[in-house]
Amino acid sequence: MPRSRRPGGRGRRKADAPHPVDIYVGARVKERRTELGISQEKLAEALGLTFQQVQKYERAANRISASRLYRMGMTLGVDVPFFFEGYHEAGAGSGFAEPPAAGFESDPLQRREAIGLLDAFRAIGDRVERAKMLELGRLLSSLAKPK
Repeated sequence: MPRSRRPGGRGRRKADAPHPVDIYVGARVKERRTELGISQEKLAEALGLTFQQVQKYERAANRISASRLYRMGMTLGVDVPFFFEGYHEAGAGSGFAEPPAAGFESDPLQRREAIGLLDAFRAIGDRVERAKMLELGRLLSSLAKPK
């Protein structure tokens, strides 16, 4: 016997509308893919999918299973939590957790710059060169004028 849905349920989306988490995760997949300069075709090939399926994931037309999200993370060089970082559903209760502090994580542009800087730093293979870059970064930050 099929289950019937309660009419007029509070806070319900249309049955065909993607969940905000699915939209966010899809956007994070696309963000990381483009950061790495990988086409939808190349990502699809690495995952054994069609590029249309990758498109559907990025637009949240289809949900990404946990195992597929894990494989995407491995392919894109990030852990699964990366796809959820920064997501806070408006109006969702967080139980007993304290509200997240505003700041660095709330500014996606700063976050993207930080990831780019970290990726560039990690690409420096020589320990001495990395130390020099770290010293240069500290010098530049000490010269920066506070806003």
